[in-house]
Amino acid sequence: MRSAPSSNRLGRGYAAPVAVAGVLLAAGAGTRFGRPKALVSFAGEPLAQRGAAALAEAGCDPVVVVIGAAAERVREALAHAPARVVENPDWATGLASSLRAGLAALPVDAEAAVITLVDQPLVGPAVIRRMVQACAEGAQLAMAVYHGRRAHPVLLGRTHWAGVAESAHGDAGARAYLRRHADDVVEIDCTGLGDPADVDTPDDLATLEARS
Repeated sequence: MRSAPSSNRLGRGYAAPVAVAGVLLAAGAGTRFGRPKALVSFAGEPLAQRGAAALAEAGCDPVVVVIGAAAERVREALAHAPARVVENPDWATGLASSLRAGLAALPVDAEAAVITLVDQPLVGPAVIRRMVQACAEGAQLAMAVYHGRRAHPVLLGRTHWAGVAESAHGDAGARAYLRRHADDVVEIDCTGLGDPADVDTPDDLATLEARS
């Protein structure tokens, strides 16, 4: 993988603006947690609302939230979110179907998309903003890196969407595509800006709330 590009790569000392959309994957049933994690409250707000707000605050436009399990209740939780809600009828087949639904819902003028997960509440605007900046500086495939470890968010340039959609299966999402194009993936150092820890159980939730 390559290191993050410098802003000087554009030759003008600044990053050109780009239209970067945000996609929040929030369709799962949360089996280990006991209920859909999109509805779980963190710091006083549902995780779905928190995730959508983080994408919007970071400058992603539009923001698409893909829902599935308990769809009507999640829609209600997102009533005031700065986002378009897209329902994935195939959510039970895994994360890949939600990723495809999110990418398919984006407008034609979106040049790239930042993909985030609803169960990572400490991946906030600062992390996402750095991914958007990397796109402005030329990155088309990128992954956030924390203490040397790759994680979410993931940045996907439009030219890669079809390939990602075709290769995504089950809960793997874009993993296989990114592995095949490893030489093109830019690592974006987000150490200290956020934490990609998942909320899989109530104990995880308590730990992250204490940390935040």
